[in-house]
Amino acid sequence: MGRSARADLTVRQAETTTKIGYTADGKQPGLNLQVTASASGYARSWVFRYTSPTTGKRRELGLGPLSSVGLAKAREKAREAGDEVTEGIDPKDARDAAKAQNLAWRQRLTFEEAAAQCIATKQHEWKNSKHRHQWAATLTTYAYPSLGKLPVDQITMEQVLGVLEPIWTTKTETASRVRQRIETVMDWAKARKLVTGDNPASLKGGLGQLLPKARKIAKVKHQPALPYQTVNAFVQALHDKRGISPKAFEFLILTAARSGEVLGAKWDEIDLVTKVWTIPAERMKAGREHRIPLSARAVTIITEMLKGKQCDYVFPNPTGKKGMSNGALLAVIKGMPDFAAYVPHGFRSTFRDWAAESTSFANETLELALAHTIKDKAEAAYRRQDQLEKRFKLMEQWAGYIALQPQAATVTAIGKVGL
Repeated sequence: MGRSARADLTVRQAETTTKIGYTADGKQPGLNLQVTASASGYARSWVFRYTSPTTGKRRELGLGPLSSVGLAKAREKAREAGDEVTEGIDPKDARDAAKAQNLAWRQRLTFEEAAAQCIATKQHEWKNSKHRHQWAATLTTYAYPSLGKLPVDQITMEQVLGVLEPIWTTKTETASRVRQRIETVMDWAKARKLVTGDNPASLKGGLGQLLPKARKIAKVKHQPALPYQTVNAFVQALHDKRGISPKAFEFLILTAARSGEVLGAKWDEIDLVTKVWTIPAERMKAGREHRIPLSARAVTIITEMLKGKQCDYVFPNPTGKKGMSNGALLAVIKGMPDFAAYVPHGFRSTFRDWAAESTSFANETLELALAHTIKDKAEAAYRRQDQLEKRFKLMEQWAGYIALQPQAATVTAIGKVGL
């Protein structure tokens, strides 16, 4: 029968016809509605009927049940299959090959391989390479020994529990991060249809019932902070050391900045005319640009570094091609026996304690100096300006306090700064 004798199917006809067998769609060549009898009445599904371009035999390709594939979608699928036939491709063979390839990929893709692909995808969300290193390091240390070589779709909750239990109560913070990263990898695999079912690392499943709540185990441990009364002695000790790292450490103290912000500082962020260091949003924890006024001593350090400028970074590593790593500052303090118990990040607390106890600067000014995120909407609205002029005075007083001789570094109130 010629195509002209076939009427185009309508949605109503497709949904109501009780004619057993095939009903061709007059609009899309090869598309047929197949109706079969079932226990509940009639089952309707779409079938693409065609002549294989490779064997010359008549074949059928299922396009899905009418209940989930509407008429328009069925025509689209049939059109795509027809295009393949025209190109000399057997659409059923192509689909079977794709299924087999996907199954083989699922069977051979290990957790470690899935994690590597997940990290490669997620790294575009991270602000720096430190996150990638931390991800890889924690998974390598704790997850890969038992999960790494397992097919990703065969990992069970019991196996994840085996990774976490040994460190859950002794290294709770680390264990929590490992669990979160395993969960993310498994979510990545699930999104790519490599695994099905519940995520074995999710606390919402049975895992949450088998592990004690992390917040009730781990007590928050703040970074060890040097008492501000001894900051002069520490900086004097830094002056006795040679190299770039001690200078970077002193600059960190003077600016109350984070380690990553200092070590990643570039020359185009420094304005020696206005004496302001502007850190771009992408390098800030809160994702917002932050301006730091530079005291006279901070400017001196920058000027010294400028004389030996080697690359785009203010504080370059020994190769002179990029910035130093966090380990450089840790190495400095570990080499100072009297201060080895402290960490670089703790000097932000040192600054905050000094400012709170020894000055009368408003709290919002101190929080701005530390680039803290303000959750209180009223206070955030009040602080729309970054109070740069006030912070110039604050940072200059901080530098002056640091420069005091140890015996003179006592807690003395500094005159109130007007608002």
